[in-house]
Amino acid sequence: MSLTILRTTLRLRSPYRLQRIQGHMMSSHVGSEVLLETVGNAGVITLNRPKALNALNISMIRCMFPQLKKWEKDSETDIVIIKGAGGKAFCAGGDIRAVTEAGKSGDSLAKDFFREEYILNNAIGTFQKPYVALIDGITMGGGVGLSVHGHFRVATEKTLFAMPETAIGLFPDVGGGYFLPRLQGKLGLFLALTGFRLKGRDVQRAGVATHFVESQKLGALQKELVDLRSPSMSDVTKLLDSYQEQSTLDIEKPFVLQQHIEAINRLFQADSVEQIVENLKNDGSPFAQKQAETLAKMSPTSLKLTFRQLQAGATMSLQEVLVMEYRLSQACMRGHDFYEGVRAVLVDKDQSPKWKPSTLAGVSEQSVEESFASLEERDLRL
Repeated sequence: MSLTILRTTLRLRSPYRLQRIQGHMMSSHVGSEVLLETVGNAGVITLNRPKALNALNISMIRCMFPQLKKWEKDSETDIVIIKGAGGKAFCAGGDIRAVTEAGKSGDSLAKDFFREEYILNNAIGTFQKPYVALIDGITMGGGVGLSVHGHFRVATEKTLFAMPETAIGLFPDVGGGYFLPRLQGKLGLFLALTGFRLKGRDVQRAGVATHFVESQKLGALQKELVDLRSPSMSDVTKLLDSYQEQSTLDIEKPFVLQQHIEAINRLFQADSVEQIVENLKNDGSPFAQKQAETLAKMSPTSLKLTFRQLQAGATMSLQEVLVMEYRLSQACMRGHDFYEGVRAVLVDKDQSPKWKPSTLAGVSEQSVEESFASLEERDLRL
């Protein structure tokens, strides 16, 4: 039974019952990892792997993408809302362990996951209707990709944002090459290289979120969003603005990096990662020393790829960035550091990765160039 027929046959029955049936129909074929519901005129996506902090896997991607496309064309769907279940996380990232296992065994998931994830990121970035991500809780990596390219990103006091990929031999993908260089000054490059974590209101102050709303107000906010009829982008903005004005928690606290912004802009203004490291060591301030120590722990290959990725991405479209990042993802799957980083951080948890090469000087310009090279017929097509 199609949703159109379902709407017609149940029009005179309880709207709540209709919403529940539609929601069940749309989500049952992927178990319960992602819930897709039509509530009033809103499409609502709930990432539903709370025990895994709503980590994104390929079956969730394959469920969300076609539904997002349907909602975009459906005249009765005016807005899409995405949120995470469980209260701890919006989405803590992609299911990286499954991807590394696939890479080791030559399974196609190592290609398919990144390709399909980036296609979904692009669908969100080009979505023609208001798209509201309620990023309540941990929002990292793949979770950033599900939110940051949408029109509206609502942070709460529980939001914890980071792009921690250089610590696992990867790079800040899911369009990081697009949104990070567009943050103020050198803030994006700083966040990309160091994996620095932003919390709560600071996620909005940095420009990653568009709004800050206290977590306890999200239920009421979602109800009002769902009740909007044919809302324009400005209608949604007005509603979110009004909730932000009512959210005064931590409003007096300065931005966590406020006192360091000048230093970040000065020290991360460089032509290479090596120059940044030199700048940090020469500066001598406790903040600079701490960042130098952090960079020394990261994959040298990842640092160089990330630096070049953001440098190039600053003048690219989102689509061009995602094509570039797919090439980088496959270079990482061919390499050593991604597997070693996942082992050290997520599997054995000894936090002692053995990077190869182990120094920035050991990462050749040729190996960086090769990572950005076209994959010809295997390139990402958007």
